[in-house]
Amino acid sequence: MKFKRRPDSPLKKKARRGFRGYPVATVAYYGPDDQRASKVAVGITTEENADTLMKRLFTEGDARSDPVIAAEILRLITTHGVKSVALTEGIIGCPHEEGVDYPEGQVCPQCPFWAYRERFTGKILY
Repeated sequence: MKFKRRPDSPLKKKARRGFRGYPVATVAYYGPDDQRASKVAVGITTEENADTLMKRLFTEGDARSDPVIAAEILRLITTHGVKSVALTEGIIGCPHEEGVDYPEGQVCPQCPFWAYRERFTGKILY
């Protein structure tokens, strides 16, 4: 007997389907370290080379397991008729924005974990 794999969430299920055309949603998680995502950035692009609508969602807990955040992401995807979803694996950096929350070219003073670290692998650069 074969067992079907149940998706962890509707969002992961949509992401596993791959590119199915535009509009495309990109979902990225950010946090003060690689254990807790305090921010989610959702970008929606309606067609190739078009401007992207950005929505940022914040939480004190972990955004990856927050049902309110998940519902808001799914609402955005449904409202904009998204056909494709790109979802990051894990947390890809500090939730603070360079040039907005701290000066350009410097490291975030609030998130020392990400100082001199590669965002996608988490390895220290130097």
